Amino acid sequence: MPSTHLPTALLTFATITLVSTPQLSAQSIETRITAVGTGTVHLSYAAREGVCGNGRNISTHDRSDEREFDCEAGPVRVSISVDDGVVTRARTYVGGRWRTTGDRVTDLGSVSAPAAARGLIDLAERGDAGGDDLVFAASIADSVVIWPDLLRIARRATLPSKTRTSAVFWISQSAGDAATRGLADLAGDEAQDRDVREHAVFGLSQLPDNQGVPILLQVARSNRDPQIRRKAIFWLGQSEDARALAFFEEVLLGKS
Repeated sequence: MPSTHLPTALLTFATITLVSTPQLSAQSIETRITAVGTGTVHLSYAAREGVCGNGRNISTHDRSDEREFDCEAGPVRVSISVDDGVVTRARTYVGGRWRTTGDRVTDLGSVSAPAAARGLIDLAERGDAGGDDLVFAASIADSVVIWPDLLRIARRATLPSKTRTSAVFWISQSAGDAATRGLADLAGDEAQDRDVREHAVFGLSQLPDNQGVPILLQVARSNRDPQIRRKAIFWLGQSEDARALAFFEEVLLGKS
């Protein structure tokens, strides 16, 4: 995933349920994009709170009151290249404006953020190229909760690894007990690829206020894969949480 897509700060998604995609000229976003055949499709939609950009770089950090910088609060602009109806590339921008478009560019204009998120998720689930970028683009849409969709993507063994691990990362940025349970299930699911399980462990470490520590402790104590246990122990060490220190003491004293 491009560096601009991997914020180090913790994020909190808006708590508004993703609604069914409204019709856009009697067609879904996914259908309108793939119907282009071969070319490039542009669409724009509102960014969620805390997301801004300058047309090139994207920040998902909350803005600081101590400094000012040139960072527009939207819209999200997504450019999707398709070849014979198959996505070959996706690029996401926030702010700025489109340059003069050519003959092979179809601009869908401004669409609702929930409709855009639904369409982008649908495209990511097709397994075409650029799935990780499509997941990112959907994750910064305004007024949506998509972690259940991302969890479904993360569990789909037939999808590209980059798409699945991107989904895991953005699940980790979704606060809430339900999302935490989903990551815990992924970390403990031996039917999943180790790479996806390791990303789930990382996702647990990124939950705000050390919400993932109890599950990381459980993974470190009882997961049957030594490498997964080591990953959990590593991220517990980064947490600076008293419960993690107590666990390390147990291990070193031979009590665990």
